[in-house]
Amino acid sequence: MQIQAYQGEREMAAYNKKLGMFELTGLPPAPRGIPQIEVTFDIDANGIVHVSAKDLGTGKEQSMTITGGSALSKEEIERMMSDAESHAEEDRARKEEAEIRNAGDSLMYSTEKFIKDNEEKLSTGDALEKKTETEAALAELKTALGGSNYEMIKSATEKAATVSQALGAALYAGAAAEGEGQQTATEDGVEDAEVIEEA
Repeated sequence: MQIQAYQGEREMAAYNKKLGMFELTGLPPAPRGIPQIEVTFDIDANGIVHVSAKDLGTGKEQSMTITGGSALSKEEIERMMSDAESHAEEDRARKEEAEIRNAGDSLMYSTEKFIKDNEEKLSTGDALEKKTETEAALAELKTALGGSNYEMIKSATEKAATVSQALGAALYAGAAAEGEGQQTATEDGVEDAEVIEEA
């Protein structure tokens, strides 16, 4: 995993000054969204920046030190702050677009994984109907993510979220009904016993 450190006031990393990067290596393969990486930035009194990244699952850690040679002059800092102010609206819109795209992508990944993991339970009745609706909504979301119309992506993400929640509810309703049927069958064969206390 690559860790990059930037200095600046802009919302998007690409518009800030890159200070350095390092690799957090030796991580075991894992589905996306599972690894938890803690990144820490410490600045000492001499302006030296210490950046460390630690995988909370394995305890593996890497770090780098950025010396004062990368410090910005007062003029550069003022220019960057002025740029940040003049591009604030544009940066906010880009950040929002990135968040919308990431939310859609994440929802698609987790919903597809949910369907795959529960394929057998989603093969009959209401659950099958909800699965079909969810797969159609995911296809629509995938098409939207292939384009650059963020309103379409947002709308398709909201629709996919709604139908995937209904899919989850149908799965749990089916599991609850199955559980009640098993409990009733068990209760039919239960006999009350007399308790005898020994002295």
